[in-house]
Amino acid sequence: MADFEYPRLILSDPEGNIFDHPSLKLSGRAGDRFLLPLLSELVPLPKGSQLFTLPGRTPIGWDEAKRSFVSSRKVNLGGKEVACTAVAAFLPPGYIRTLLPATQLEPKAPTLPLWAYSAVGWKDGKFWATGLFIDPNPHWDPKYFGNDRLLKRRVHLFLSHTPQNRLLEQLSRCALEYHCFAAKNVFFRRWECPLPTSPSCNADCLGCISLQPSECCPASQERIHFVPTVDEVLGVALPHLEKAEDAILSFGQGCEGEPLTQWRLLEDSILLLREKTDRGTINLNTNGSFPKRLVKLCEAGLDSVRVTLNSPHLKFYRRYHRPKGYSFGEVMDSLVQAKEKGIYTSINLLVFPGFTDREEEVEGLIELIRETNLDLIQMRNLNIDPDLYLKTVGRGEGMGIAKMIDVLRKAFPSLQFGYFNRTQENFK
Repeated sequence: MADFEYPRLILSDPEGNIFDHPSLKLSGRAGDRFLLPLLSELVPLPKGSQLFTLPGRTPIGWDEAKRSFVSSRKVNLGGKEVACTAVAAFLPPGYIRTLLPATQLEPKAPTLPLWAYSAVGWKDGKFWATGLFIDPNPHWDPKYFGNDRLLKRRVHLFLSHTPQNRLLEQLSRCALEYHCFAAKNVFFRRWECPLPTSPSCNADCLGCISLQPSECCPASQERIHFVPTVDEVLGVALPHLEKAEDAILSFGQGCEGEPLTQWRLLEDSILLLREKTDRGTINLNTNGSFPKRLVKLCEAGLDSVRVTLNSPHLKFYRRYHRPKGYSFGEVMDSLVQAKEKGIYTSINLLVFPGFTDREEEVEGLIELIRETNLDLIQMRNLNIDPDLYLKTVGRGEGMGIAKMIDVLRKAFPSLQFGYFNRTQENFK
């Protein structure tokens, strides 16, 4: 450990040029605590990652000589003093970040856009980030999603064949403007197909990526503004189920509200789809707010359900999700009843280093898993300004994301961990 050379801290100048610090080493942040990364969590920056500058954030690095974490507001480069801004990495699907970028908030710093910011450094001619590869599903490799010229031709072809389908038009926008991988799958007729249906939601999540108040950070995408008809849903979904390789249909997407608010549309669509084919997997991503409606969908032919939550504790769940008209008990009841109906159940755990891995959070997860008999934990990086989230959930220290996973695996040897929805063939 003593002989290991840590990556150097990455900085940005006022023009957005990125460079490595001449002496400070990469450090990270878990909650409100600065620390050096474990060697096991340092990974070469994966293909498909993005780098962001963090305005209003002073970078913090490790000074080996002083044996302490120090801020770097300015640095001398080639005899010139340069002002510094922190830099972060956004990791591609399948990777869980283990540390936040180590930064110090400046006065009047703007709220950051809704991305998952990870610590990043430079060593041996390449960038290094702090993360774990949690799901090796090859279908989400960025190499399959970069051919925009071919995608545009496919989108034009699909829309010319079905010019009146508003849902297909919505997905074309998601694919071309927002570069949504799942939406791109629709036009390549492969793998997971998203089916947004609901313009409204019964929660007001702090980090909602499709609807934000004007005084906050901008939403990542515009929410769907209409409710598709059954025919529009089947026009997208049925050909996909019948023809796509490893076909998954997923209701409940980032560009919509809560799909269970449109449960009758979903029920009718699922019944008709299953009358026509038993091929593929029909999945629902939901907040789990209506257990009775979910049971109806299970009886109609739903194969799997994924319920999103940031915490197993009511206090923190309320602070982030801000539910309107439903209780945390109903969320748990949805998982229990779906499991009793024989449905493959998972939670979409919104992971935040220094909070999700706190001892009381892990203990709460253990209790939740025992109560619901979950099949899978999908671990997703929470897209939010780190300081905004910590202001919401309070101070505290975590045990480390990797250790948290080890604790859960030892407690539940058959529990699966991942990042993506699974086909029926991979339920076990």
